[in-house]
Amino acid sequence: MDLKTRALKAEERVRAHVRCTEVGSSHIRGEDVLLKHENLQRTGSFKLRGAFNRLLVMPEAERARGVVAASTGNHGAAVACAARDLGTSATIFAPTVAEPTKLANIERHGGTVVRAGEDCVLAEAAARAFASKEDLVYVSPYNDPEVVAGQATVGVELDRQLDEIDAIFIALGGGGLLAGVGGYLKSCRSDIEVVACSPANSCVMHDSLAAGHILDQPSLPTLSDGTAGGVEADSITFELCREVVDHRVLVDESQIVEAMRILLFQEHTMVEGAAGVALAGYLAMQERFRGRRAVVLLCGANASEAVLREVMT
Repeated sequence: MDLKTRALKAEERVRAHVRCTEVGSSHIRGEDVLLKHENLQRTGSFKLRGAFNRLLVMPEAERARGVVAASTGNHGAAVACAARDLGTSATIFAPTVAEPTKLANIERHGGTVVRAGEDCVLAEAAARAFASKEDLVYVSPYNDPEVVAGQATVGVELDRQLDEIDAIFIALGGGGLLAGVGGYLKSCRSDIEVVACSPANSCVMHDSLAAGHILDQPSLPTLSDGTAGGVEADSITFELCREVVDHRVLVDESQIVEAMRILLFQEHTMVEGAAGVALAGYLAMQERFRGRRAVVLLCGANASEAVLREVMT
């Protein structure tokens, strides 16, 4: 089944469970730009779409046993929320260094948090081992065709909401959002330009696309924690991203702060660092797309207090 077909089926499945988020017009640095407000999605992130689609395609008996994920934030909250709404349980593994407020958000949405290991790699290994031992489904944040199809429903909405899109700017982490949204829109509008935006401090997929294969490289701390970290060696998103990405842009931490400040003080819109990366990418390439109809995908709003303090000051 191709991505377009999967995405359309996913949109039918998740429609009753997620918000169709608005597209707003903004005037930034003398240029009109469109903002897709996934920061206003339930749980504060696009991740809910992929989580719901993955759980909804599971056989009911399998889903009833519960699901497992590894996350320090948005993915965990999304899986927890989807599980609770569908009458099952979610166990979310997180490293011991995870931010307490984000873990509290996962619990608020109904997830059971298990701290395991000192980093995300160890937490994921513990989650997979637990899922295997208990015969439960492990829900990947991006390396799953049904998760990608769920994220692609953002593209389905955009295609219906806008008559014309020349370019779309999307934050790039593991690639699930970009692969889904970019792939779907390319299937409908072959001339659209997909721009992958990454924080320079943590740009594993960006560098992997440049190298032609998935790299194993370290990352530095970044305000864009939603896109930070490595990429699974066998991730399906790598080839999908290779097919749809037209441009790649890196932004530094000061550019992310500037973009978040513009959204906060000019647009009265709170976003997390990953959404700031998408707008920062647009601003870095604004001259190239001047006079064209560009969309910036604001992927989430779950910024920590520490990040907000840095942006405010």
